[in-house]
Parts: sequence; structure tokens; C-alpha cells
Amino acid sequence: MDLEVWFLGTGGSIPSPGRGLPSIAIRRRGELLIFDIGEGTQKQIIKLGLGFPSKMRIFITHLHGDHIFGLPGLLQTLSMLHREHPLQVYGPRGTREFLDPLLATGLVKATFPVLLREVVGGEVLDFGEYEIRTALGKHSVANIAYALVEKPRPGKFYPEKARELGVPEGPLWSKLQRGESVEVGGRVVHPQQVLGPPRRGRKVVYSGDTAKCSSVVELARGADLLIHEATFSKSLTERAERDLHSTSVWAAEVAKEAGAKLLALVHISPRYADPKVLEQEAREIFSNTFIPNDGDCIAIPLPD
Repeated sequence: MDLEVWFLGTGGSIPSPGRGLPSIAIRRRGELLIFDIGEGTQKQIIKLGLGFPSKMRIFITHLHGDHIFGLPGLLQTLSMLHREHPLQVYGPRGTREFLDPLLATGLVKATFPVLLREVVGGEVLDFGEYEIRTALGKHSVANIAYALVEKPRPGKFYPEKARELGVPEGPLWSKLQRGESVEVGGRVVHPQQVLGPPRRGRKVVYSGDTAKCSSVVELARGADLLIHEATFSKSLTERAERDLHSTSVWAAEVAKEAGAKLLALVHISPRYADPKVLEQEAREIFSNTFIPNDGDCIAIPLPD
């Protein structure tokens, strides 16, 4: 499978015996995309055998310690491994104030360029085959929610149509399947003559820390997987409103309103040694809900 979502850390605020601090990794075609990087993230990457590929990007949702304090350690480890490839880091405004002093003082001696870009909600980052879309969440500090959205793929290939048009089986079929026109016997055959309608790509959304808000609902519209924080059960709704965190019920409502296919609840408070209550509350509203454990991985298949 060429798109895997790894739950490196599924707890929130402070680590617990069973859950580390927030971090999600998406492995896609040789790239490793890391969303939030709480303490212990680099150890999880090593433990799970994900490695530190040259194509690696880090996306920070917000500047609370449990979401970013793993970054200095990762930079140090990559330097000890003599990394030379640039590392791209994205985060909200203020990320530079956190990162630049670490590099300027020599506390972290990076052997590679660290390319930082601060983003605001609503920006779209284009990486060729996919985009990273952003939205501003609803938290006590600026929180950027992220969506990995693959661009549409060429439609289904119909061999019988290619044969009728005189295109011999082989490399020319491959070009047509990639969306390229080919020439046969002095005639040009276009992809749309042998392909069905374009097929959508996959979509994975990560909320960061946020209370329920319309901007995250819109970002998650039609997501194959929505990863949403669920710090509290519905019994602590008033606390969630005050702290601008989400309850399990709110997370489920976001998934339902967005038409997501699957909901993963993360940022589980240490108060829930057994978080089944959160899962049960969410499933009453959105049945396709689960709570991952640290180290869990799910593959996201290509749509037909």
C-alpha cells in the first residue's frame, strides 16, 4: 500500500504509560510527512522502522509544548546521522521564534538546511501529486489543521477502446494510462478516448487541537480519514468549551457533518486509562469511529 497513516503518539498534554505525545506520520511513495512532533516522536519513528528518508516534511499545528518539543531532538538526531538533505518545516506564525534560536545558539547543530515556512489558515501548499490544504482551528492559540489531498488520477483504462483505435499493447498503453497522448500510424490518440472519467485521490485530515468549528468541518469534507482530537468525554463539555478542546461527541459531529468515511480519535487525556467511553460516545453519532493506540498503522486504499 502506498499511503499509510502511522499513529506515533495519541495522547495529549502529558504522556501516560500507554500513550505518548501527539504525532502522526503519513508514509507515501517514499516520503514521510510528520504532523506534530511531541517528545518521543523520533524514538517511535525508529521503533516502527519508518526511517528518516531524504524526502521528509514536518507540519506543526500549534505552539504548545506537547506538539513541538520533539523537534529539537529530531534535528539533533538527523545531524548525528550526518543528514545533508534539506528538511522542510511548516507551522503557524511564531514557529520561527521557536526554531531560529535553537539553530542560532548552536544548541542544535544542524548539518543540513532547515527550511521553515510559516503558514496561515486557508493556504494551499502544492507538492506536485498532492496538496496540503490548511484551515484555522478554534484553540487558545493559533492552530492550523492540515489536509493531505491527492490530485485526481486518470480514469479507468479500457483496453478494448485502445485496440479499436489501433494502439498496440505495450508502452503506448502505459502512456495513455498516465494521461499522455500517443501517435499511432500518423494519428494522435488522446487519453480521453480510452479512459473513463478522472478518479479522485485520497484525503487525510488532521485537526490538531481545536473545539468543534466550521472551518475544520469544511477542510474534512469527504475525507477518507479524519484524525480529530477528543480530549474530553461529553461529561466535561463545559471544560472543553473553556479550554477550546474537543469532546468525543464534537469530533463525531465534525466527521458526520463533513461526510468523512472514517474517524480516528486522538489527543486522549491521561484521565482516561480506558478510553472506551470516548469511543462509545462518538459511535452513537458516527459509527465508523475508532481510537488508535501508539504504533498503530492503517493503509488508505485508492478509490476505484
